[in-house]
Amino acid sequence: MSKNLDIIMLFDFYRNILTEKQIEVIDLYYNEDLSLAEISEHLNITRQGIRDNIKRAEAALIDMENRLNLVEKHKKILMAIDKISKEIAELEENEAIATLPSVTKHILNIKQSLEEIDD
Repeated sequence: MSKNLDIIMLFDFYRNILTEKQIEVIDLYYNEDLSLAEISEHLNITRQGIRDNIKRAEAALIDMENRLNLVEKHKKILMAIDKISKEIAELEENEAIATLPSVTKHILNIKQSLEEIDD
């Protein structure tokens, strides 16, 4: 994953630990894709001040992830969901298994559980 996507993901999870100014600067830089000069002009802060805010915010986000690992856990959950979904599809394709009433019931229960996670 690119550094930008990593920071955006960290920002989504941990934005509340940042100051209002850091939130605004990170949002403008990563989500709105504005340059340092554009943000500087918009917020009436020096370009160096914007860069310093971004670097401090990135460091705080990375530090929080190193402590809590929520983003990493989220990624693992998404991979597990994908793997389970593929296993269900394979079971449904196997006619010998898919026609057994007890298996069909369990497959439906698992699918419902996955749908609840997705909501």
